[in-house]
Amino acid sequence: MAIANCAFAADLAQRLDALADAAPAGGFAGIHVVDVTTGKTVYGRNEDRLLLPASNLKILTAAVALERLGQDYRFTTRVIREAAGDVVLVGSGDPSLSGRVFPYQRDGHAGPPLAPVEELADQILTHGIHRIDGDIVGDDRWFPWDPYPPSWTEDDTVRDYGAAVSALTVNDNVVRVAIRPGARAGEPAVVSLSPALEYLTFDNRVVTGARGSQAQVRVHRVPGSREWLLTGNVPAGRAAVVEMVPVDDPALFAASALYAALTARGIAIHGRPVARHRAFAEPYVAAEGEELASRTSPPLHELLQMMAKLSQNLHAELILRELGRSAKGSGTGDGTTETGLAEIRAYLAEIGAQPSEWRLQDGSGLSRNALVTPRLLTRALTSMAKSMDKEIWISLLPAGGEDGTLSHRLCCVADGFGIRAKTGSLSRALALSGYAESAANGQLAFSILVNDFSASPGVVRQWIDKIATALLE
Repeated sequence: MAIANCAFAADLAQRLDALADAAPAGGFAGIHVVDVTTGKTVYGRNEDRLLLPASNLKILTAAVALERLGQDYRFTTRVIREAAGDVVLVGSGDPSLSGRVFPYQRDGHAGPPLAPVEELADQILTHGIHRIDGDIVGDDRWFPWDPYPPSWTEDDTVRDYGAAVSALTVNDNVVRVAIRPGARAGEPAVVSLSPALEYLTFDNRVVTGARGSQAQVRVHRVPGSREWLLTGNVPAGRAAVVEMVPVDDPALFAASALYAALTARGIAIHGRPVARHRAFAEPYVAAEGEELASRTSPPLHELLQMMAKLSQNLHAELILRELGRSAKGSGTGDGTTETGLAEIRAYLAEIGAQPSEWRLQDGSGLSRNALVTPRLLTRALTSMAKSMDKEIWISLLPAGGEDGTLSHRLCCVADGFGIRAKTGSLSRALALSGYAESAANGQLAFSILVNDFSASPGVVRQWIDKIATALLE
């Protein structure tokens, strides 16, 4: 058996060398493959080089969350009526206050975007509340107000994938904007919002173009405001163009959603929607008063599965900050990006990694300054594959040809064999790290990171997929 294993490793190394030598023009690649059972390196090329991991960084965030918080950890969002009359929606970092259906569904089915807020409003009405003398307060003080991690770009903040991070997050802190053509060319396009709240303002200058022409819609935020300018054209007869627009103050957005839900139920409100934040140096003081409603999130493993399969940046940042808030379960952390990263660093040290193997700035990988080595990722993957939660852990990752960000790549997972891996993509980085499960070779942990390439992203992805597929042969 030992001779056979050595022969397999040598043969695989030769095949991977040939593929690595045929890499697309430009760029720099790091590859590391480990036999999970033995922990031995099967193949390495630039495995100790620091590279931009993109969303492969979510592997570390998810692993540490399972280890530190546990698979059944839950978030609880509450509504409190304070003595002064304000009704406070108290955030807890829950990423599930949306229409997303948990556990993850491959068909992407989702319910109404404000369903959890409507549920809370129903509880408040059932509680016998018909009049509110104060404001509706969105309270996100569970984490300090710091909406954007280091080195996120200005362009990120006006995209749905760079939505502001807040302990009170509703509908992933975005508004869906559907832009439909009018009846005839030259007429104004028709804009509809979901959720339809009076929060953002849209200056619609999109016109209906000639039938058969190409849609060209541009969305720009007016600096220093909540106004968005829509320009361009949508051809007559075509389906709506959909844009996802982030909100600037998620706590105020959440308060506006609850305000609308309560007034729709006939509850008279004297005040208005407002937000409560806290600064870094300010200690957290919980809202006190009568509890009117509460909602508990799905278990953490379902939240992590949604995060990993869809590569949801906001969810990763929320979970990172909850790691910082929990501080190894002591509840003494401050819920910042840095305290969350401290938990990841501590975990990496525990599994034998060296500080030279990483440079961390966020939990999602959207940061352009985050760097890790391929060896670090396979170290974490190997450790988690041997953990008590190993079956749940592996189920978090997209399955080749089946779901998530691998639904159209690396087909297919069958009878437990195939690729389960996390994708990663930025303007100058592509990545794939996870497991290759084969009947002949057992379980291999692998990491492929490619930076600064000049070839098209599609060509680089095809090359990455050839390497991953070779692990199954």
